[in-house]
Amino acid sequence: MARYTGPKTKIARKFGEAIFGPDKVLSKKNYPPGQHGNGRKKKTSEYGIQLREKQKAKYTYGVLERQFRNLFEKAQRSKGITGEVLIQLLESRLDNVVFRMGLARTRSAARQLVSHKHIVVDGKVVNIPSYSLKPGQIIGVREKAKSLEVITDTLAGFNHSKYAWIEWDQSSLSAKYLYVPERTDIPENIKEQLIVELYSK
Repeated sequence: MARYTGPKTKIARKFGEAIFGPDKVLSKKNYPPGQHGNGRKKKTSEYGIQLREKQKAKYTYGVLERQFRNLFEKAQRSKGITGEVLIQLLESRLDNVVFRMGLARTRSAARQLVSHKHIVVDGKVVNIPSYSLKPGQIIGVREKAKSLEVITDTLAGFNHSKYAWIEWDQSSLSAKYLYVPERTDIPENIKEQLIVELYSK
């Protein structure tokens, strides 16, 4: 299955949440899309609720099914609570950290910055969005990309104190990934235990 490139508002309305960022349409139409979207809600099965939560996590972080399954299996092998480790692994992806740094308005835009070789890790160009960062690594903007309008516009007014696990350096347009965030530090509204239950069936 290819990465979803369709209307993001449609997906956000499906979940009833602005999972891709602020959405003007969602604020007016906070119900599922389609002819019967605003009609009587049908009861969802336990499996359906669990599947929905997995899909929400995949769309939020822009991860495909095989990647998501691999991350889950990695989380299972790790010490700690599987669901929390899964979210931490998703947060540690390079594209997500570039998004958290304020270099891009969305994760898909951050993924594009990485793919187009505008991002460096410890001084070396990394063009793999799924690259897993480790505490202590420095993520920055390539010198010739620092004047890109898409980056300067997004950085304007961005609150870099939002995420304690990222230490921002304005002078070099870089940040240090201090530590893997605790689940309580991660703002995403994802019920990861439902995903664990789904994969445990």
